[in-house]
Amino acid sequence: MARRSTSRQRTSTVLAAIAALLFTLQAQVPAQAPLNLYGRGATGANGVVAAAKPEASRAGIDILRMGGNAVDAAVATGFALGVLEPNASGIGGGGFMVIKLAGMKEAVVIDFRPTAPAAATADMYTLDERGRAVGNASVEGGLASAVPGEVKGLLYALDQYGSKKLSRAQVIQPAIDWAERGVPVTVNLAQIIKDNFGKLTRFENGLAIYAKDGFPPEVGDTIVNKDLANTLRAIQARGADAIYAGDIAGRIVAENRKRGGILTLDDLAGYQVKVRKPVTGSYRGYTLVTAPPPSGGTHVLQLLNILEHAGVAALGDRSAAAAHLWAEACKLVFADRTAYSADPDFVHVPYTGLASKDYAKTLAALIKPDAVMKSPAAGDPSRYESGSTTHFSVMDKDGNMVAVTKTINMFFASGVVVPGTGIIMGDDMDDFELKPGSANSIQPGKRMLSSMSPTLVLDPQGRPFMALGSPGATRIIPTLAQVISNVIDRGMPIQAAISAPRLYQGRTGSLSMEGRYSINAYNGLVALGHTVTVAPDYDATFGGVHAVLFDHAAKTLHGGADPRRDGQAAGF
Repeated sequence: MARRSTSRQRTSTVLAAIAALLFTLQAQVPAQAPLNLYGRGATGANGVVAAAKPEASRAGIDILRMGGNAVDAAVATGFALGVLEPNASGIGGGGFMVIKLAGMKEAVVIDFRPTAPAAATADMYTLDERGRAVGNASVEGGLASAVPGEVKGLLYALDQYGSKKLSRAQVIQPAIDWAERGVPVTVNLAQIIKDNFGKLTRFENGLAIYAKDGFPPEVGDTIVNKDLANTLRAIQARGADAIYAGDIAGRIVAENRKRGGILTLDDLAGYQVKVRKPVTGSYRGYTLVTAPPPSGGTHVLQLLNILEHAGVAALGDRSAAAAHLWAEACKLVFADRTAYSADPDFVHVPYTGLASKDYAKTLAALIKPDAVMKSPAAGDPSRYESGSTTHFSVMDKDGNMVAVTKTINMFFASGVVVPGTGIIMGDDMDDFELKPGSANSIQPGKRMLSSMSPTLVLDPQGRPFMALGSPGATRIIPTLAQVISNVIDRGMPIQAAISAPRLYQGRTGSLSMEGRYSINAYNGLVALGHTVTVAPDYDATFGGVHAVLFDHAAKTLHGGADPRRDGQAAGF
């Protein structure tokens, strides 16, 4: 028996050595070849757009070439992405835009997040024993959809902050051209359609657009959406009224209610864009300007504040000690997010306390370098009070900055496509807490909590420095903080900062890290007591950061795009 036990031990040791070797090799060799890790970035003296599709980036650049400003380019990019990346955003959803033009003393945030219909209630879903909606009703079908805000939000930005040199029709035209020409099916898009084909089949209208001979399209095919092209033409002619009143609004309501939803024409007509004051903070001398609740920007600031107090910049890049600090700080941030964040028009959100340096100091003191927190409770930020998805960033030579994150929520959202319009209805209702009693519980007209965190960064001299954001649900918050830290703490160029490996830790559960972390970091984290899961080298669940950085010394703009998605920057 002793001899057999020794043999087993030796086998176990050998297997462990092989696993360690494979992990090390995985960290050294780019995975999923021929994944394009390079050629994602772009430079320009006049302007740069970084978006989740190269065609969308070029649409924005074309608008800049025509004399438009960064907002004009952002709106054109936004409408184009709704066509080119239909799985992630579009007319049936909404988002947040942060704008700081060169002549503006303060930035503004345009909140065009969807809202709960007037008939919505805190207990509108029947929940199973896990607290999820029975029949997937919060993510599929009519009851999953809120009142969309995208068209009103993009057009409000254009009307209020655009250059006035270009017409609404000119800015929307690139999106129409792609809808008629056909969207190229990439490896990424082909897989997403296959993964969601059952949903599209259940709500059959989408098959006329996203199927080929009854099957998912293959790489190299094109997706033509003439109905969406016609809808966009209606927006060219009538503005937001084309969606929120009249024939298209009637079609949206009819299809939503046919699929079990509760939207009404009054819900659409009553939707309002909110203009909010951004949350501002600092990290090592750089000023951060980001979207307030119900967005997640406050928690990006909170996370960076904790890390600044805890001294992450002095720790080895992607070392076990640094990764441990990131993980523990994330736990504290997500505990507070769950407890406090919601629509500030309905509940008090102590966001100045959450973003406070003094509050972050108290949280940083809870982190032990040699111990792992299991399930931290929320803190008390009120004591420090005073009085799936896409992202794109735009910056021009004049220092105009725009960061936009928008979504229809899950890939292909509710699965409901409105006949004759090409519009996919979002499933943003799932971002509410589905039972009563939470700050983020459902109320009529309320905006659901979001992790979307479009962010602008000013350098220590107060000059435009960086615009960035990401999709990725709750992973958005640590993803953006890691990219900002990579640039400021590690001195990385923007593309390298985006491509660098990432980690994610929720309030509870395992620490997830991409495979390019070293075996030494992995072993060190396990030794500290972390449960670590290793994701693929370039894992799409870790977000898709698109950013622009202004190098003032060289008078050059640098765009970076994420190899985890289909993004590519463009400049001129």
